[in-house]
Amino acid sequence: MTNPPTYDLSVTPPGHTYTATVRPQETSRDAWARVIKDFVLFVAALVFLGVLTWICFDTVRSLTAPAEEKKWAMSFLTGAAGGLVGYLIKK
Repeated sequence: MTNPPTYDLSVTPPGHTYTATVRPQETSRDAWARVIKDFVLFVAALVFLGVLTWICFDTVRSLTAPAEEKKWAMSFLTGAAGGLVGYLIKK
């Protein structure tokens, strides 16, 4: 069996670069906790945006809401629709 080659990292060959990264090992328990946390935050954000969208739709459809409130609600709905289209298209 041969020894693996050794490299002197203080001198790089011309036209080459190197990077070194150090990452901690992630246990399966840590990975599971990270996935659950990310999922809960994602669902909470979707619920929050859903409630805001519902409130805006109700405001726009309301017969008693002032014009300023309807303008604010339409601005939010337009921004949300634009964000959704941008996310789906991924320019």
